[in-house]
Order: sequence, then C-alpha cells, then structure tokens
Amino acid sequence: MNRQLLFLLVSLGLILNGCTLAPKYTQPAEPIPQQWPQGSAYHESQNSPEIVNISELSWNDFFADKQLQAIISMALKNNRDLRLAALNVERARAMYGIQRAELFPAVNAAGSGGRQQRSADLIGPGDSRTIEQYGVNLGIAAWEIDLFGRIRSLKDQALEAYLATDEARRGAQIALIAEVARGYLTLAADRENHKLALSTLETQQQAYNLVEKLFDGGLSTGLDLRRAQIPVEVARGDVARTTQLVAQDKNALNLLAGAPVPEEFFPVDLSSVVPPQELSPGLSSEVLLLRPDIVAAEHRLKGAYAFIGAARAAFFPRISLTTSIGTASNELSGLFGSGTETWSFTPQIVMPIFDARTWAAYRVSKADRDIVLTQYEKTIQSAFREVADSLAVQGTIEQQVEAQQALVNAATETHRLSKERYDQGIDSYLGVLDAQQFQFAAEQGLVALRLAKLANRVRLYAVLGGGGS
Repeated sequence: MNRQLLFLLVSLGLILNGCTLAPKYTQPAEPIPQQWPQGSAYHESQNSPEIVNISELSWNDFFADKQLQAIISMALKNNRDLRLAALNVERARAMYGIQRAELFPAVNAAGSGGRQQRSADLIGPGDSRTIEQYGVNLGIAAWEIDLFGRIRSLKDQALEAYLATDEARRGAQIALIAEVARGYLTLAADRENHKLALSTLETQQQAYNLVEKLFDGGLSTGLDLRRAQIPVEVARGDVARTTQLVAQDKNALNLLAGAPVPEEFFPVDLSSVVPPQELSPGLSSEVLLLRPDIVAAEHRLKGAYAFIGAARAAFFPRISLTTSIGTASNELSGLFGSGTETWSFTPQIVMPIFDARTWAAYRVSKADRDIVLTQYEKTIQSAFREVADSLAVQGTIEQQVEAQQALVNAATETHRLSKERYDQGIDSYLGVLDAQQFQFAAEQGLVALRLAKLANRVRLYAVLGGGGS
C-alpha cells in the first residue's frame, strides 16, 4: 500500500508540475507615441519607410575607423566592468539551476559492509567462522511535490532574473563600446584643439615680436606692446590646458580598454577619424523594445508575475515525502536481490490555516509587480526621450556646423583686415587683439560642433539598443 501511495503522489506531482497559480502575463501597452517627434528640428531621413534593424548592425560595421575598432576589441576583452557583468550572468544562471533542481527529488545512496570473526565455540560443525554482511540504502529526504506550482513559480522567477541579468550584460557591452568611441572622438578633438593652440601661440608670438621691434624703434606705444602680450599668454595657457586634456583622454581610454593602448591606435586629430555611419530609427518607436534595458525590465516584470504565483501557492497545502529503501545480505549476491529488503515511506502534509505573514507576502508580491511595471514603463519613456533628443541633434547639427564654418571664415577675414589697418597706422592694436580672440574662439567652437556631430551618431547607436556582437 505504501508503494502504491508513493507512486500515486509522485505521478500526480509530475502531472501537475506544469501548473502554477501565477497570473497570466500580457505585455503592457507602450506608454509612448507610436511615431517619433516631428518638426523642423528633426531630420527628414527619420521619416523613411526603411526601418533600420539595429540588432543586425554589428559594431564593426557601424564604427569604420580601424584604430577605433582595435581599441574596442581590447575593451571587450579586458574591461573589468564588462567582466563583472559577465560573472553576474554566470551567478544568475547558477541560481536558476539551484531553484530548478528543487523540482526533482534528491536521491542519496549509502553502502556498508563488514566482516566478523566468530568464536569456534559458538558455531556448529561445518559453519564458517567468518560472517560477511553488506547493506545498501537509498533515500529521498523531504521532497516537496509541487502540486500548486510554488517551486515552479520560484523557478520561473529565477529564470527571468537570469535573463534580465544577461540583458544587463548586453547593455553594459553596448555602453562600453559607446564610451570607448566617445573617448576616442574626444581625444581626437582635444588633439586638434592642441594643434590649434600651438598654431595660435606661434602666430601670436610672431605678432608680439613685431610689435616689440616697433616699440623698440619708437614706432609703437607701450600699450600696444602689452596688448600684444595678452594673446600670447592666453595661447600659452591653452597649450598647457590642451596638453593636460590629451593626457587625461589617453588615461581614460587605457582604463576602458583594460590595458595600455598602443600609441599608434590613438587618433591624430578629428579630421583623420573615419566617421561612424549615420542611422535612421525608421517610422515606428517599437524599435525601442529591442533595447537591453527595456528587455531586462520586461523580464523582471515577468519574474514579478511568477512570484505572485509562488505567494498564492503558499495558501495551499504542501506535501513532502521522505522515503528509504534498504537491502542487507550476508552474501555479495544479495545486493542484487537475494537479501533482506526494508522499506519506509513518510508523507508530510502541511495545511495552512491562518498565517498573517503569508497574506503579507502575497500583498508584497502584488505591490512588487506594480512597482516593476511602473519601472518598465518609465524605462520605455526615458528611452523614447533619449532617442528623440539624439534625433533633434541629428536634424540640426549640420546647419550648426555650416553656420560655425561661415563664422570662422568671417573671423579669419576680420583678423586679416584688422591687421592690415594696424600695419597702415589706421587703427590701434586693440582691433587686432579682438579679432584674434574672436577667431580663436570661433575655431574652437567649430571643433566642438564637429565633435558633437560624430558623438551624437555614437549616442544614437547606443540609445537605439546597439547592434550585434
């Protein structure tokens, strides 16, 4: 009877193993518009019906610069933050394995054997003085039959946690690639600013030397000499500042790469960088659902639904089994069926009557579900805003660069004309000084806008969810 009851309960447990009390999950509606923002700030290419499948665009295809590719490869191999993210995935996978193992019984086996020498006075004629005894015990210790899906719900929650952690690792990889690219572009821009500062210092020093000669010859005033000295000192400070920035940019790239980056991998200036591709997100904002942080948030939401199932199952009885099968014999062959068999079967049923903690845990599980749902919706809204901001930059940055280039051209011509008027004695050196400072600021602004243009392409790549590996 015990064996029949055991087989009945085990069979029932296996049949009901796929059932849970978790509420059915349905994907929430997206709390954002279906279309990207429209207006004069947004590039017309985003309205193209050709939707870019960003998940199929590998970072090698997006970043065409070979030196940048080499640094990204170093970072993917050596970066410690990315390594920690991968280790977290391994831990979450192991935790899922532990929780899944709860569905199956743990079978323990123990064997024993011994030999005993008996006194000749205690045995009959022809009996052996040596007694050999062997025993084997198989046991299942407190295996819970998951009739109401409590363990399965916890297993599902652990699975969703693992999947969310894996998406977090993918998000960390995309963020690392984007950060390396931004650091690379920043270094290129700072090196270009350094070259501009050196060139400006040389020009200002030559102008100062000329004014100094005129002053020594009595053809210029001391005021003009001091005014000529001002841009020289400013340029010297800019050279020192850009030298510092270039060194710090290299340090940042070394940290991201996880190892010293060879000097030949660093860019010469911004003009030498092969620009990343220009992206279009297509017509629909549903492309955001591919972002790792949104996918991870949805996995956490599914896990919250599963935890509700575990909390509901706590209101129902729990059935645990403890069984033991033993075989003993005084012959080795007895292990294979000729020995003495013992059997024990102990079912334990825990019937909840009233437990305030169970009700509180159920309410907490529902509150957690609502919290995670809100976080999921906020993640989508934040992602929409990030893409919209990048599209606004993409739609207007080219006009800004063109306007700044025209400003640089005008400032350069103004400087030239001011110097001519000073050389002819028409104006003081104050006009030349103002024109020089304005030209230098305009050229710095142009470098900053060119950097912003390329950096925004990197940002759009990241906020759309990156690409394949």
